[in-house]
Amino acid sequence: MVRVLTILAFLVSTLGFSQNEQLFDEATAFYNQGEYIKAADNYLKILENGEHSAELYFNLGNTYYKLNKIAPSIYYYEKALLLKPNDQDIRNNLAYAQNMTLDAIEPLPQTAISKMYNRLTTYLSFDQWAYVAIGFMMLFVCCYIAFYYFKFSTQKRIAFISSLIFLLLTVLAVVLAYIQFSKFESEQPAIVFTEEVGIKSEPNNRSQAIFTLHAGTKVNVLEQLNDWKKIEISDGTTGWIPSEDIKVLKDF
Repeated sequence: MVRVLTILAFLVSTLGFSQNEQLFDEATAFYNQGEYIKAADNYLKILENGEHSAELYFNLGNTYYKLNKIAPSIYYYEKALLLKPNDQDIRNNLAYAQNMTLDAIEPLPQTAISKMYNRLTTYLSFDQWAYVAIGFMMLFVCCYIAFYYFKFSTQKRIAFISSLIFLLLTVLAVVLAYIQFSKFESEQPAIVFTEEVGIKSEPNNRSQAIFTLHAGTKVNVLEQLNDWKKIEISDGTTGWIPSEDIKVLKDF
């Protein structure tokens, strides 16, 4: 019985993969023919089937950009970037879409050291840093074994020094993975989807609007109270926005 269920599960998963692959090919064909709405519908069907990938989000971002829907375009580019933070194509297309937004927000200034630190920690995602750590650990083990079996002192010295270097690189990759994971967990980025929304000083409609945001602007959600979310923009300014006016990026 267990064997039959396993075979059925395999067949269902294979069928789902084939269906998604067909939808993806059709969506790509629609996109190349300029039928962007049909392409977007097919890509969204793949998402509804439970498949998520940087390529799928990237294509959705491209499709919505062609439809001049900047907010969903930026939204899906950002989701693609969460999965592939060092992909230059995603970064370039995201920059094009961000140039179409109305809000020009100056981010808080950073020192040269802060920029270097952020560039290093965000170069890979936390799971990619974890894979790098595993790779360095395997090299460390290989060098350690080589040190044990080598007979000549020069070979042993090279193997020993190499093993120490790979061990240090393993520790560094683990630390970077932890830093990136902690940052990923602590931040809750979102994209404004309403064409124009007033950001309130308090979580109610009676409070004063302290500034205005437009569709496509990226914010960071700090907390939630009923149907309101407290957000922070890149210049450090905070305020409250109705939850329905933004879409959080980490919903997969």
